[in-house]
Amino acid sequence: MEKRNNKYQLQLNELSLKDGSSAEKKLSFEFENHDDLFKIFEVIKSKNIFEDENTANEFSLGLKLFTEVMLKNKQHPLFEDLRPAITEFMKKLKSQ
Repeated sequence: MEKRNNKYQLQLNELSLKDGSSAEKKLSFEFENHDDLFKIFEVIKSKNIFEDENTANEFSLGLKLFTEVMLKNKQHPLFEDLRPAITEFMKKLKSQ
C-alpha cells in the first residue's frame, strides 16, 4: 500500500536585500510531508517557545522541511552523525 502524504506548494519572493540591490528573485516548488504542517504551526505557537509568531513559523517550516528530507534519505551518509541528535531534539521538543 502506498503511503499517502500531504502536498504543499511554497512560494518564496525576495522583498529587500541588505546590499540595496533589486529584490527580484522568486522560487516556487511543491513538496510532500507526512504531517499536517498547519497543525504543526499551531502546536509550536501554542507551546510559546518563541516570543513572536513569525519566529515560530520560521522554526516550524524549517524543521519540517529538513526532517522530511532526512526521513526520505535516511541511508544517506550526510545524515549519519546528525540522526541521533535530531531524534533526541524531536523528543525534547515534543515533551515541552
